[in-house]
Amino acid sequence: MKRIVIGIMPPDRMRARVTAIARGQYTPKPGEPKIWFPSMKSVAETLSDKNMALIRIIAEQHPASIAELSQKTGRAPSNLSRTLHRLARFGFVALERQPGNVLRPVAHVTEYNILATAV
Repeated sequence: MKRIVIGIMPPDRMRARVTAIARGQYTPKPGEPKIWFPSMKSVAETLSDKNMALIRIIAEQHPASIAELSQKTGRAPSNLSRTLHRLARFGFVALERQPGNVLRPVAHVTEYNILATAV
């Protein structure tokens, strides 16, 4: 597993940053966040205690499918699928397609550093 740096920046400042990068006016430095959230609330919803426990279970028990993970956690497969897709969108987990159209969750990140900018 690896550790990632998460950034929190208001959307207007994020747009300005992305524009500056696209224009070549700013080059991100090593160690800067690669994953950005618009607010602390958004980070808290994504990395809630329940979701962090889910990532830990995936990392430790290596479930073969969402159905197996559902049995281990007691969470409904549809709810679990939504949560896993959100975590996958940010790179915390991956959903690897297996034979038979089965998705296998794999934990990619189990440690986080969070950097927030002042509004």
